[in-house]
Amino acid sequence: MTTHVVTGGAGFIGSNLVRRLLLRPDARVVVLDALTYAGNPDNLEGLPADRFRFVKGDICDGALVRKLFAEERPSVVFNLAAESHVDRSIDGPRAFVQTNVLGTFELLEAARAELTGDYRFVHVSTDEVFGSLSADGFFTETTPYHPSSPYSATKAGADHLARAYHHTFGVPTLVTNCSNNYGPRQFPEKLIPLMILNALEGKPLPVYGDGKNVRDWLYVDDHCDALALVAERGTPGETYLIGGHNEWANIDIVRKVCEVLDELRPDSAGKRERLITYVKDRPGHDRRYAIDPAKIGRELGFKPAVDFAVGIRKTIEWYLDNRSWCERISNGVYRRERLGVTS
Repeated sequence: MTTHVVTGGAGFIGSNLVRRLLLRPDARVVVLDALTYAGNPDNLEGLPADRFRFVKGDICDGALVRKLFAEERPSVVFNLAAESHVDRSIDGPRAFVQTNVLGTFELLEAARAELTGDYRFVHVSTDEVFGSLSADGFFTETTPYHPSSPYSATKAGADHLARAYHHTFGVPTLVTNCSNNYGPRQFPEKLIPLMILNALEGKPLPVYGDGKNVRDWLYVDDHCDALALVAERGTPGETYLIGGHNEWANIDIVRKVCEVLDELRPDSAGKRERLITYVKDRPGHDRRYAIDPAKIGRELGFKPAVDFAVGIRKTIEWYLDNRSWCERISNGVYRRERLGVTS
């Protein structure tokens, strides 16, 4: 039985990773999650009790993390615990420094103190650490860091710590930087679920600036499968960029959501594109992100399996089929209000 510790495992990517790992009969998964606003116990319902353990706790609690590592002796640690929304980092950057930098430090210290042998520490990061691209070119593993927001700056700091602990202390860290994820169980402050839920309720669909900011989109199961590959076959000390070669402007994503919803749940008031509303842009909004995933494809054999047309439909169908989940989320501290406005 292989034990995996997944920090942030009650969140969007984390919970999907837990479910993908547990498809393997020889896998045991321990989730460590503080259950902040984006961590949802509903995301972990129905998992096999004999191969799954949940621990409520903060990665910044060094004593707790050391105790957990000493008890479990995991073969793999996946660090997905993070404050992760750019707009929230504009409103309150302190929490991002605390969790993303200091929390990662505590995990690395605990791994250094408690874990030995052939284990792996997979630190999961973002393409946002590289800043903004022009209309041409792609991020690669050698692209210089140039973060633009408090969120991306703290993730950049955590990436550097993970690499430093490998080179200085021999901790077998692997760093991954992924493009925008989409799929089931994503917290509705993010673009796609926010547009789905607002469109279903006939509310405005807020599009920042001119809507032409471009992102590379990756279905969450593809990302999770790539993380598992990195843990199994990756080389400690290396970085792997995970992307979908699937660039979309924000406005086109919103229009696609409207198109699929109009087909699946027609609105008697008319086409949902009528709800699109252009709003003041986010401060420091990066224009374009795009990843070149050649290295992970060449060295580890990764290739995304889910086409965007299939993935966006599966995503929308999940939200349609899980309205009670959506209602419980929206009845909490976040009610889909605009975040990240400085003036």
